[in-house]
Amino acid sequence: MAVDVVERLIRIAWFTNVPEPPDKIVILVDTDQDTPQEALELLTSKLPPRLGNEIASRLQFAYAQRHLEAWYFADATNLREWLGGALGSVDTSQPDELDNPKLHLRHLLGEQIYTSRVSGEIAASLDARTIAQRSPSFRRFLEAVMNGAHPVTARSC
Repeated sequence: MAVDVVERLIRIAWFTNVPEPPDKIVILVDTDQDTPQEALELLTSKLPPRLGNEIASRLQFAYAQRHLEAWYFADATNLREWLGGALGSVDTSQPDELDNPKLHLRHLLGEQIYTSRVSGEIAASLDARTIAQRSPSFRRFLEAVMNGAHPVTARSC
């Protein structure tokens, strides 16, 4: 994701929550085929100077070690309902171990193009409690974003 897009999203979150802006902002980076260092490098080096002193929230970065889409398969029931059909031959019993869940999801979407907007719609239809019960990596992500957690600059999820 481009640094300018992330900067705009942070500014929106900050200024729409006045007089009580968030005390921290967690940026989840999907590493895809990059190493975590490659995926985080641009954001961690360029973003803080662009925000300057204007945004007082603490920035935290978390990255998905596996494909973010594996979390979607952890809530197989709601994912199936959103898709309006079966999940194919994927074994959802250990979602963190799925081989290329993003590609599998793209196949399940058929003609529909998988975009960040579609990903957001899918995520909104899922139950985070179910995902947390079935995905250790999602539980680690939740720990990184919960209020009161220790500061994290970059954390594996």
